[in-house]
Amino acid sequence: MSSNLDQHLSNDSPSPLSEISVSTSRLEKKPRQLLDGLFAFPPNRETLGGTSYLIVENGGNILLDAPAFLEVNQRFLQEIGVRWWFFTHRGNHGKSVKALQSALNCEILVQEQEAYLLPEIPVTPFRQEIILSPDCYGFWTSGHSPGSACLYWKRHQGVLFSGRHLMPNQQGEPMPLRTAKTFHWPRQLRNVKKISDRFSNDSLSYLCPGANTGFLRGKGLIEQPLQYICTLDLDLLSHAPAIF
Repeated sequence: MSSNLDQHLSNDSPSPLSEISVSTSRLEKKPRQLLDGLFAFPPNRETLGGTSYLIVENGGNILLDAPAFLEVNQRFLQEIGVRWWFFTHRGNHGKSVKALQSALNCEILVQEQEAYLLPEIPVTPFRQEIILSPDCYGFWTSGHSPGSACLYWKRHQGVLFSGRHLMPNQQGEPMPLRTAKTFHWPRQLRNVKKISDRFSNDSLSYLCPGANTGFLRGKGLIEQPLQYICTLDLDLLSHAPAIF
């Protein structure tokens, strides 16, 4: 994919990004490095504060969810290259997926139940799991939305990108949050339990949520997330009212 990207950028034809009107009236923050090979983009207003990430891998870089469609983000992604674009749920698609995908010439990965939401874009759907590299795979965690999914990266003793399946509460602790847009709350809780069964403290050191990152007080990620996830009272949470 990176060679295709280089070829695309060397074309004399105008890039799709040249047709984008980018506001320069406000300060545009650059992506922030959280760990070696991991960058976080500032929250995207278009996706209600969704946080997007970039994993830098030898086999191909992976973009998670949609960063704000700003020149600083577009230039960063074009310079570094993207092979795969993985979406954790439909709410983090944003409105500029088609133009950015065309500019980056990357492969979009989405759980099959939400592939129809991107009808004009070539996508690679998956059902239960999809392997991107020996160190990275995505898996279905339905609940927040029908096709909600997480992505696991083995580096740094394990990093889980949870989208809105698990988000920090006001204390910065990861938990499932029931909102007015939650698709199936009992199913989401069952998949939270599967995450605690799937991983151990030795295989999961960090969690990168897809929203509510302001509650992390500048840390950008949650360390040792299983100490919180494994102590959740899922029976009690099953009766939790939706947050509006």
